[in-house]
Amino acid sequence: MIDAARPLVVKLGGTTIAEERGVLAELAALSEDRAVVVVHGGGRRLTAWLSRLGLESHFRDGRRVTDDDTLEVALAVLRGVINAELVVALIDMGARSVGVSGVDGSTLTGARDPALGRVVTHPRADARFLRTLVASGYLPVVAPLALDETGSICNVNADDAAAAVASTLGAAFILLTDTDGVYDADRVRMPELTPAETERLIDRGVIAGGMVPKVRAASSSLSDAGSVAVIADGRVAGALARALADPEFGTRFRPA
Repeated sequence: MIDAARPLVVKLGGTTIAEERGVLAELAALSEDRAVVVVHGGGRRLTAWLSRLGLESHFRDGRRVTDDDTLEVALAVLRGVINAELVVALIDMGARSVGVSGVDGSTLTGARDPALGRVVTHPRADARFLRTLVASGYLPVVAPLALDETGSICNVNADDAAAAVASTLGAAFILLTDTDGVYDADRVRMPELTPAETERLIDRGVIAGGMVPKVRAASSSLSDAGSVAVIADGRVAGALARALADPEFGTRFRPA
């Protein structure tokens, strides 16, 4: 059981509201009793919008390469379409939800990776703005955007963004995705990992592709000895409750 006194940061995939509805209902209910912050992605829908506009998508090590045109579409899709949809759905379920991005309050900042273009990697979080919202009874929904060292708006991997927020808040971190955890070389789900074990599996190629930023995000979110992060399947009924209470659901990350 994850300590109910800890704040909770939940990373959603940013797919359609119909696919997220069960988890959103859980989030709305949970936000009545504890501090909750949601960080969403939206890569698949962003890719679809880019394709519709005749722009190609390119990735490097699981992260999107973002030029100026891609960033403009990302701003519209992530901060506009997806963020607004999630906020309205949560309000409809009774939550006092408010939409923000990592740009608001300079919540997420960092240096660009030249190989990725307009992308901040290893973001730093200043959680004062989010703490103010939570203390006022709001459920913040954060779009994955950040400011670089010059104050320019950049894209940021949503897993990295959520991990930075969780670490700064000292929060439990639930990363909901479309897989039921992390698998070993024999395709057996691993119920628990430490950061060191995670890096060994990456070095051996057992963890690869888009799962690499997810497991590294989970590891980097661990801010103290009592921290926990969970990667779990958000498509399962009661996914959030199970991630919080069932040690056999998903993969848990704990400090060594």
